[in-house]
Amino acid sequence: MHEMSLALGIIDLAEEETKKAEAVSVAEIELEIGELSGVVVEALEFALEVAVKETVLDGAKRIIHKISGQAGCNDCQNVFSVSDLYTPCPLCCGFNTRIIRGLELRVKSLIVP
Repeated sequence: MHEMSLALGIIDLAEEETKKAEAVSVAEIELEIGELSGVVVEALEFALEVAVKETVLDGAKRIIHKISGQAGCNDCQNVFSVSDLYTPCPLCCGFNTRIIRGLELRVKSLIVP
C-alpha cells in the first residue's frame, strides 16, 4: 500500500514546515488529490490516521479536496472530463490528448496555532 509512504512523506513535509514556522503542532492540513493520481483517498486517510500519532499532525483537522480529471485535445482544442488516462476526445475521437488536471497530489496548506 503506497498510501502509507505518501502519508509518511506528508508528515515529513508538515514537520519541516512547522519547524520553519517555529511552531510545535499543526491545527489543520489541506490536501488536493487528483482523481487520476493513482491515490486511493480512503487508504490515504486510513494511513494518515495511523501514522500521525505523536507527530505534529496528531489532532490536526484534515481537509481533502478531490480534483476531477480533465483533458484537452491537441487536435481540435476540445476540453473534456476524464476518469482515466486513455479517454479519446469525445468531439473528434482522437487520442492526441493531454491531461490538464486530475494528477495532483499536494499539500495545499498547513495552519499552525
